[in-house]
Amino acid sequence: MNCLVSNLRRALWSLSVWCAVPFAAAGVDYAQDIQPLLQQRCYPCHSRVKQESGLRLDAGVLVHRGSQKGSVLARNQGEGELVRRITTTDPDDRMPPEGKALSSEEVARLREWVAEGARFPAQETIPPLPSEHWAFQPVRRPRIPTVRDAHWPRNPIDAFVLAGLESRGWHPAPPASAAALLRRALLDLTGLPPTLEEQDAFLQNPSPGRLDRMIDEALARPAYGERWARHWLDLVRYADSNGYERDAEKPFVWRYRDYVIRALNADRPYDQFLREQLAGDELPEVTSETVLATGFTRLGHWDDEPADPATDRYDQLDDIVSTTGQAVLGLTIGCARCHDHKFEPLTAKDYYQLVAVFAPLQRPQNGRTELTIPAGSPAEVAALAQREAAMAQRTNEFSPAEIEARLQALRTEVPDLPAGYVLRETGAAPPKTQVLVRGNVSRPGAEVAPGVPAILTQPVWTPPQATGRTSGRRLALAQWITRPEHPLTARVLVNRVWQQHFGVGLVRTASDFGTMGEPPTHPELLDWLADWFVHEGRWSLKALHRLILSSETWRMSRTSRPEYEAADPENRWLWHQSYRRLEVEALRDSILAVSGALNRQQFGRGVFLPVPAAAMEANTDKDSIWKVSTPEETSRRTVYAFVKRGLVVPMLEVLDLCDTVSSSPRRQVTTVAPQALTLFNGEFVNEQARVLAERLEREMPGNLQGQIERAYRLALGRLPSASERAALREFLEARPDSERADRRIQFGRVLFNLNEFAYPE
Repeated sequence: MNCLVSNLRRALWSLSVWCAVPFAAAGVDYAQDIQPLLQQRCYPCHSRVKQESGLRLDAGVLVHRGSQKGSVLARNQGEGELVRRITTTDPDDRMPPEGKALSSEEVARLREWVAEGARFPAQETIPPLPSEHWAFQPVRRPRIPTVRDAHWPRNPIDAFVLAGLESRGWHPAPPASAAALLRRALLDLTGLPPTLEEQDAFLQNPSPGRLDRMIDEALARPAYGERWARHWLDLVRYADSNGYERDAEKPFVWRYRDYVIRALNADRPYDQFLREQLAGDELPEVTSETVLATGFTRLGHWDDEPADPATDRYDQLDDIVSTTGQAVLGLTIGCARCHDHKFEPLTAKDYYQLVAVFAPLQRPQNGRTELTIPAGSPAEVAALAQREAAMAQRTNEFSPAEIEARLQALRTEVPDLPAGYVLRETGAAPPKTQVLVRGNVSRPGAEVAPGVPAILTQPVWTPPQATGRTSGRRLALAQWITRPEHPLTARVLVNRVWQQHFGVGLVRTASDFGTMGEPPTHPELLDWLADWFVHEGRWSLKALHRLILSSETWRMSRTSRPEYEAADPENRWLWHQSYRRLEVEALRDSILAVSGALNRQQFGRGVFLPVPAAAMEANTDKDSIWKVSTPEETSRRTVYAFVKRGLVVPMLEVLDLCDTVSSSPRRQVTTVAPQALTLFNGEFVNEQARVLAERLEREMPGNLQGQIERAYRLALGRLPSASERAALREFLEARPDSERADRRIQFGRVLFNLNEFAYPE
């Protein structure tokens, strides 16, 4: 067998050399005319992912190799199978089997290429098989590279980055200023700018060690969980309403949001964090918190009066499977609902095996009304049911002067449990799951058992064990996902954290680690981080933050070099810190913090922010659909804002709030005119500029110079330059006293609209 493989390789190599020799003189250009055509029309069935009849067309040498039946190119008797199948009029024989037939021009191009010998460039590489794809390989910790500038690295991250730069003869940018690093750290970790007290404390001794301590202090604040919870909520498609026509509120869904904030602040290990959300009701120790965590599966949009209930049921399961695949595994598994994935090694069977994992879940509802369930352990839920029965019975036994006292005693003995907006298993036998042909519920195919994608053979999938009250399927999946040897879980997570600190991930397609996603810019660094996170870091997100933010790589300035910029405009080699705009939540929260109006109250039902009257015109019930909260409540952090899928607050929407329907791996950053209008003319910014003016006058009465300096420090973390100070004094003093109050408000508007405010540093 080894001799046969060796001879085949030699034959293919000889064939590639022979075919490549006259390539330059060919009339048809393979790279421009043939390869794009094959990629567009043939790859879904004949590439490294899928090889119908054993035929691959994703490399010239493989076209020559042919199919299981032999050559597909020209033969003595005719033009060959490739040309015959694209020109036949038989619909059962014609290729490609779906979509329009090739145009006459496309057929002519392929014919000419075949007639010329189907030449291809000698340097063409054969794409690896899916099983060889980097993301499906085990995580192995690479050796930390040796670098020439041994004084620069502070930790292994720097060694990997510097090794790449030194290989190009490049040098990293100098470190950012102390003030810039302080602001960067607090905005990254808490989404809020440094206070005057924090600036004073740090800038008196701006050493690297002092910054490390400031980072530890920031990670210990409640604001950390509020900042990083929003990143997770983007991934799990969180919103406070159902979407569709009625777009009703999801009752108590905010308890899931609060769970995420609390879990992050408590530094819940990431593997436990995932197990609780996927199977918190199936864990050995079930608590109110672990049950509330399973709200993850119920966050999606859903139609409370679907035209086809059976299809709607699969749509809900699809939402869970797709979100789990993208958010946790970085795989677009949802694309395999109707057929095997066209571009990834994911089959329809893989997809429906995951559907089977979640199929036992049911939505508590009464007609179109959404219901909640008591969130607690089985014993607590049983005790609550007994209490309710006892309360109903004793109500009939006692007089009214006695009923209330006895009811209160029962409530004290068995307290209420929080209402959980979750799906649940009833304990009944799990429903049968079948592959749906073309995703159509009316065309069931082969039955499948719960399982995971076949391409991920390690770690081994352990079949679920039913508990009597649940199927155990989700727990089996959660345990498989969180095993230390899983090739995707840690890689995907450390890449997401890296993305939030640098603007883009080491893998820039953060929710697509498949063969169609981008490869990592620093594969050895990615694997080192993933291995460190699981073992030394013990799945701790806070430990990962400390590691990244302690690196010289993160502490670099934005200093640009024209020659580097020309060669690497996207900063893939990490030679400086990139510009990043604050997300709308951090931008709005920073404005509130600077003005002094920020309300630090945590948790609870979503806050209804003010909405312009024009945005309500399309709603038939304007008075009840959106009851604006009090000014004090609307000054809370934006993570607590009520997100209605059918009526997104215009300020949040225009400043690139995430998609509220699907998992969002990264915020889009657009630059459009309505953003400038919102930030300069919007009611919120104008009101906060007024509040800031009042704060400055209150804290530094009559001291114009002091007010200017304080405003700059609050908003930008620095003092104004001489030219800025002079221009502002002229602006504020040029008018009569009666107009100066208004001028101070305009000064606040200007600060909130500076690029430096939205793009920190």
